[in-house]
Amino acid sequence: MSKVKVWTDRQTDRQTDRQTDRQTDRQTDRQTDRQTDRQTDRQTDGQTDRWTHRQTDTQTDTQTDTQTDTHTDRQTHRQTHRQTDTQTDRPKTIYPDHSI
Repeated sequence: MSKVKVWTDRQTDRQTDRQTDRQTDRQTDRQTDRQTDRQTDRQTDGQTDRWTHRQTDTQTDTQTDTQTDTHTDRQTHRQTHRQTDTQTDRPKTIYPDHSI
């Protein structure tokens, strides 16, 4: 075997190895990137869903509390006025004095 053929074979092998390594690296990088992107998307979606749920719950609770407080205040106000009006309109009963 000639020295030139051996040298050429080695060069070809090295070049093929480098190309294969680069191709494998690119493929591995793409797979890793896709996997990382999917995992990040899932985590972000989960966090966003939990945050949105908490915000919605808090807003609903606050709104419900406010409506309940307003309703209770109105009911109390009406009840108080009814009682006051009734007591004011009612004539006083005068009992005869039996001590005489």
